Amino acid sequence: MLPSRSGSFRLFRVAGIQVYLHWWWFVFAVIQVTLRSEAYSSQVWNIVEYLSLFVIVLMHEFGHSLACRQTGGKADEIVLWPLGGVAFVQPPPRPGAELWSIAAGPLVNVLLIPVIAGLMWARVNLGWGIDYPDFGRFLRAVFFINIALLVFNMLPVYPLDGGQILRSLLWFVIGRARSLLVASSLGFVGIIGIGGYFYWRNPDRWLIIGLLSIFLGQQCLAGFRQAQAMMALARRPRHAGFACPTCREAPTGGPIWQCGSCGQGFDPFSARGICPHCRSAKAAIPCPDCGTTHGLDQWENTAGFRRAAV
Repeated sequence: MLPSRSGSFRLFRVAGIQVYLHWWWFVFAVIQVTLRSEAYSSQVWNIVEYLSLFVIVLMHEFGHSLACRQTGGKADEIVLWPLGGVAFVQPPPRPGAELWSIAAGPLVNVLLIPVIAGLMWARVNLGWGIDYPDFGRFLRAVFFINIALLVFNMLPVYPLDGGQILRSLLWFVIGRARSLLVASSLGFVGIIGIGGYFYWRNPDRWLIIGLLSIFLGQQCLAGFRQAQAMMALARRPRHAGFACPTCREAPTGGPIWQCGSCGQGFDPFSARGICPHCRSAKAAIPCPDCGTTHGLDQWENTAGFRRAAV
């Protein structure tokens, strides 16, 4: 499961994006600062280093969110937790939109490389903080932390950014559902490899490695199941007289929509939006392909526009 607001508290809101922090973040902060206690002459620098990791991850997630908004998608929440962060983005159901929304996160890390390297150069050549050896150690640590986050995120393993970029590229060739199926299937193999490698290198950090592997595995399984559901949905017959105003797809037939009043499944397009079980009206109907919600009249009007365009 993705980290959610459960167990998290509000930090601040920027550009309409609400940032949450999970309470487990403080537990892992203590662990990480303790493990790095001998890296500096003062514990203050250990704390500053961990806070810098927090800022880098936050900037990375804002990269995803702002890029998603550029494509016309929805992005209004970021949750930071011990193993990173998650930007809840919903780009339009197009491979190009999803590709840009995902790629913008690692791009932030790429842009940070010359910034941090410039500070390191200024320290040596201009004497900025040259009297404080811990400052030099801090800059080197932050530089390599940013590089490590970039390299790790770009591994072609779903649900890491690299795996999602792979999925977006495959989407151009084999479609939305099959691209997710392939990326998530490859992800299982990659997660086993990542977990084994990091445990071999750092067996004393088995707890962090285990939690990371479990989180990635859950996301991979969720993606695999979603791909199977999408493929099953695509095999159903569709209503020719309706089309989604957002993705222009005709809706799938069958009782796959749930009535908000009685909880029974029904087909609002065949029933003209009226639940046959309790006779309540469904004012807005979600699209099974892209998830956006529209009134029945909008579905009908879009179908007419689609026929005219063709």
